[in-house]
Amino acid sequence: MLLALFSDIHGNRQAFAACLEAARSRGAERFVCLGDIVGYGADPEWSVETVMELVANGGLAIRGNHDHAIGSNGENMNAQAQAAIDWTRDRLSAAQRRFLAELPMSIEDEDRLYVHSEASGPARWHYVQSTADAARSMIATSAQVTFCGHIHRPALYSLSATAKMTSFIPTSNAPVQLLRGRQWLAVAGSVGQPRDGDAAACFLTFETRTREVTYCRVPYDVETAARRILAHGLPPWLAERLSAGR
Repeated sequence: MLLALFSDIHGNRQAFAACLEAARSRGAERFVCLGDIVGYGADPEWSVETVMELVANGGLAIRGNHDHAIGSNGENMNAQAQAAIDWTRDRLSAAQRRFLAELPMSIEDEDRLYVHSEASGPARWHYVQSTADAARSMIATSAQVTFCGHIHRPALYSLSATAKMTSFIPTSNAPVQLLRGRQWLAVAGSVGQPRDGDAAACFLTFETRTREVTYCRVPYDVETAARRILAHGLPPWLAERLSAGR
């Protein structure tokens, strides 16, 4: 089965729609959202409704810290992120807010774990930014492959049976086979707000039979996404950063 995994959509309709189209054209059979459906972008209602439809048709979705913040005032966010959350909260329907609040922090599926941040403390929202961070996550789970997001930059880590760590930045559209003799952690990058210097939206696919993961980059209408952010009075930096991939 070919899975398509999306993380950090952040209310960016143009990016998410482009990724969904690309995933379907590649033959994706099941869709997984790794969290942060909302926040920053101008189309949270459409984004949440789209994920709700994917889940209703057999997909999976995880709660991210921005999703969690919709129903909680306890998240520590910078002023721009908080302004976007406050605006988003008022845009969503009661059913959409309830959907976000009821999303699980993680899901285990066969030998795979889906989580927004990492496995050792999903609700603490730690970032995986180093081999030490990745090792902490992998040691905390028996899953052979963990898929996460949160840092908005794609990365791939592995841990051998002798505790040797490896890490690298995956090349776009180049399949990597996740060998069974190692434990793996795949950081999905971001659909709606990439921060690795590439403005193209990012998602990944995973073929469960061959165990190949592929990081996909998809150009989308950045100008429209940015213009909609400004039109709704959200902080200008949230629009400006899209074209720089920062």
